[in-house]
Amino acid sequence: MLSRFLLAAVAVVALAPSAFAQDTYTRTEDVIYGRKFGLAMTMDVFAAKDKEKANGKGIIWCVSGGWRSDKPGGVGTGLEFVNRGYTVFAVVHGSQPKFTIPEVLEDMHRAVRFIKLNAKKYNVDPEMLGIAGGSAGGHLSLMQGCAPMQGNPTAADPLNRLSSKVAAVACFYPPTDFLNYGKEGQIALGDGTLKGFRPPFDFWERDKETNKLVVIADEEKRKAIGKQISPVYHVSKDSAPALIIHGDMDFLVPIQQAELVIAKMKENKVPCELAVRKGAGHGGAAFANDAKVLADWFDKYLK
Repeated sequence: MLSRFLLAAVAVVALAPSAFAQDTYTRTEDVIYGRKFGLAMTMDVFAAKDKEKANGKGIIWCVSGGWRSDKPGGVGTGLEFVNRGYTVFAVVHGSQPKFTIPEVLEDMHRAVRFIKLNAKKYNVDPEMLGIAGGSAGGHLSLMQGCAPMQGNPTAADPLNRLSSKVAAVACFYPPTDFLNYGKEGQIALGDGTLKGFRPPFDFWERDKETNKLVVIADEEKRKAIGKQISPVYHVSKDSAPALIIHGDMDFLVPIQQAELVIAKMKENKVPCELAVRKGAGHGGAAFANDAKVLADWFDKYLK
């Protein structure tokens, strides 16, 4: 029930089918940005049909609700970006329950690097990429903005020679600190408030003798990984400028999560803003017009 609730909530801001203006943009489906375990990882690319409207900048949309990802139905929220000249990359990551959050983050790093490597093909500046998403997608966006992977100039794969750093973040109601979730000391690693989302927190390691995949049970190891996947612990002066839109009646992802990371960004003098939607929960009509707010943020910080 909880998983269905989160997916329904994210649907307000997710890339859902658009019943209007479909003649104003093109869609390139199932672009393969990587492979793992014999599976292709894909993204859909949306761009303005009128090439003169293109502004040479890209927005990466994290297609994710509860760290579950699937092919986007259409441009949805991305239409506001496309109409302003942005190219939208709707990234589908390895989905729970099969893949955990650390594995999902690897997918996002690769997706950003793929876009940068192919920037000329998509007519975008690799240094002018923003990232956005809602809920789990917001978490992934902040992780990309605060904890990018540096490029390895000697890597055999040319993708890995590039940094996965993005230039700006704009997102909805993201989890930011799984070790202090709702209040100090309250852990939510697939338990507590997030007990309905255990699979993406079933972190695993290989048994040294058998090479078997074993779910980590040690609580200290789990907390260490929980810290590693929490954006608030990665904020630095080099973090990407970030906008967060959050409802103050959100009981799934408490607004405290947004407040924590915004406070840390202000401490590090990172441009940031928290836009509070009074009386709003996790998704819903209160966020229906916020695509323009996100686009305004990218207009300001993707210069």
